[in-house]
Amino acid sequence: MSADIEIIRKSQQVTSKWSGGTTTELLIFPPNAEYAKRNFKWRLSSAKVEDEESVFTNLPGISRIIMILKGKLLLQHEGHHSVELKPFEQDSFSGAWTTKSFGRVTDFNLMMAEGCAGNIEAIKIGTSRDLDLTFESVNGDFTDISEVLYCVEGQAEICIDDDKSLKLFEEDLVYIKTPINEKGTKVKLYNIGDRELKIIRATVYTAK
Repeated sequence: MSADIEIIRKSQQVTSKWSGGTTTELLIFPPNAEYAKRNFKWRLSSAKVEDEESVFTNLPGISRIIMILKGKLLLQHEGHHSVELKPFEQDSFSGAWTTKSFGRVTDFNLMMAEGCAGNIEAIKIGTSRDLDLTFESVNGDFTDISEVLYCVEGQAEICIDDDKSLKLFEEDLVYIKTPINEKGTKVKLYNIGDRELKIIRATVYTAK
């Protein structure tokens, strides 16, 4: 198998308080980067917004994607656009914008420094069902492609390249990184729980 695989359990994740609630850092790249120093290429986190109204931290040079997991959120980007988000809806915006939020929610965040690109999507799988995914190989514009599967609700069994099998429970994630000049990775998701499986897939392309 060519891909690097890491499982990060809920118990390994670090949660910190901020003025409007709490944030759990799920993954940061490179691994020795620190959010407070703003020296990351990309970062995944999940926040619980407890205040009805809050102002987002100003992050010049950072592009952001936010998806709502629970609740409903109104985002107002001053001088740009406003959007109301319900569960598993998302919005993309610049961290340099002045952004206010209204509503108490749990969300999922992808932050990317200049030179990186990425996207997030919600995957829902019914009970006793499965889904095939193919993760791309790296082209010449990037050094690697990072794929993250984050379990929001339910239980999943994940088979990777017909070679490795692992299980994810709620708030666990698996991190799969494909180096340059290697083939793509085949992944099969099985819902092994007794309710609908809800997974967030985040894909991040790291530039040279």
